[in-house]
Amino acid sequence: MLGRNNMKKFDTLRSHFKNLDYYIFIPYIILSLIGVIMVYSASYSTAGNINPSGILIKQASYFLVGLLIIVIVMNGNNKIIKSKKFITIFGFILTISLIYLKFFGAIANGAAGWINLGPINIQPAEVAKVYFIMRFARVIQAEDDKINDYNWVSIFKGRLYFSLFIVFFIFIQPDLGGAIINTSIIFIMILSSGIKWKKSLKILLFTIFLAFIFVFAVLYPLIKMGVWRGYQANRVISFIDPFKYHDRSGYQVINSYYALSNGGILGRGLGNSIQKNGYLPEAHTDFIMSVISEELGLLTVLLILFLLAFIVGRIFIIGVRSKSIYDRLICYGIAFYITIQALINTGAVTGMMPITGVTFPFISYGGSSMLTLSFCIGLTLLISANQGKRS
Repeated sequence: MLGRNNMKKFDTLRSHFKNLDYYIFIPYIILSLIGVIMVYSASYSTAGNINPSGILIKQASYFLVGLLIIVIVMNGNNKIIKSKKFITIFGFILTISLIYLKFFGAIANGAAGWINLGPINIQPAEVAKVYFIMRFARVIQAEDDKINDYNWVSIFKGRLYFSLFIVFFIFIQPDLGGAIINTSIIFIMILSSGIKWKKSLKILLFTIFLAFIFVFAVLYPLIKMGVWRGYQANRVISFIDPFKYHDRSGYQVINSYYALSNGGILGRGLGNSIQKNGYLPEAHTDFIMSVISEELGLLTVLLILFLLAFIVGRIFIIGVRSKSIYDRLICYGIAFYITIQALINTGAVTGMMPITGVTFPFISYGGSSMLTLSFCIGLTLLISANQGKRS
């Protein structure tokens, strides 16, 4: 019996890989390998005490573990992870982790955002992004016949309260970038629930408008009056006027400008970045795209953005083709997750958005981000493979 079950699992996995979506998998591999190389290059600096070889080994390990996660996910059928029991346990563990971080977590780079599990530091704010996608996909599928333009608030109200409770603990770490992305994912999942597009667009535009009002009419005055101080406050004020604070909070953004300018079209050459040598803090994480631009030039940056956009577009197409509401929403959520993360990181690097500590998908150094995104890629590959078997 055991041998028969193992053979059945092997046949399922073989069938999934036979229908492997190379339009997602190959760009994912290319971006991840670029990330491994550039993380090593960005960490290889004449300043600081970072061990570039150790960084290289860790990032390569995250990539390999990510591939293993994809294989494991593709060997499944979604039944376990979309069950109410699994989502409930997932949410409970996530909430406990965030509460633990707030009261007992070690502070690094101004925030208590990581749980040390030996060889890897888990960032619950990253895991929360997948949780919200999976949770609202399951809820919307279960309540699909009840959701309309008039009662959607009452259906989602209780779930929204709990979700925003989780986001609140992410915000007070403090992790402004994680809070923004997770809130955006929650809203995009609700907007994908079947509400008419005009109403959805109004809600989305109103949310964006409120966000800008909050930054310029609330946060900035509080900073100027000295009411709100600290790490996140400095990041907001450096976005509004980086050159006024060139020797303090605007330092990172200005040196990112220099890196982008130095690179030109073709770059200075791999390993030849000037700004990574003590001028760009977190060059291998938040500002890795600045280093890539300086070393490999604008053309490589455009190639990376094209590959990422290709993955997002392909995932969206898979969602549109899906007959399952759950699969469709999973694809929409993952496509938005990758897009918003890339936009916020690129916006910070170019000075068009505040620096919020958001990494660039598949490229920046970090285990939580790489493994979470690999899990998402595995889910979309599984959905795509199941579509291939039915066609």
